Amino acid sequence: MHGANYRVGNGQPYTRKKYIKGKPQIKIAKFYGGKRDGDYDFCVQLCSSQKMQIRHMAIESARLSANKAIETVTGETGYYSTLRVYPHILLRENKMISTAGADRLSEGMRGAFGKAVSLAARIEIGQVIMEAHVKKEHVDVARKALHGASVKLPCTPMIKIIPLKAAA
Repeated sequence: MHGANYRVGNGQPYTRKKYIKGKPQIKIAKFYGGKRDGDYDFCVQLCSSQKMQIRHMAIESARLSANKAIETVTGETGYYSTLRVYPHILLRENKMISTAGADRLSEGMRGAFGKAVSLAARIEIGQVIMEAHVKKEHVDVARKALHGASVKLPCTPMIKIIPLKAAA
């Protein structure tokens, strides 16, 4: 099914992986990037502007895009990025036959539990999806990188810049 079909999180989320055979593997490779223990001045956050579900492929794509854009300017040790969401929710699909004569073969809604096809994270309004810690001179680079990552997501998130050190 198309990814837009899973955007709105209707009903109770299904997270019981214990009962499903052949569950999908999470596509997110790393949740942290860069150098953790650094002397950073600002935290640039990508926050959700609406309530929705984001699939794990979109989260990974946004992470790769942002990290690559920041890393080209700051280097591997000039930033620290974190994914703040985890795709717990199993998305299921009841696949139907769509060939000629399918009306005689298909069983309709009988046993329509569906197979697990993907994973998603439910996001609330204002929830932080991703954040990057950078030095003062790289704030604009991080903001542009997170804006580029927001294109990969199914919503139009807000970007917040938070100072980590008190102004002296």
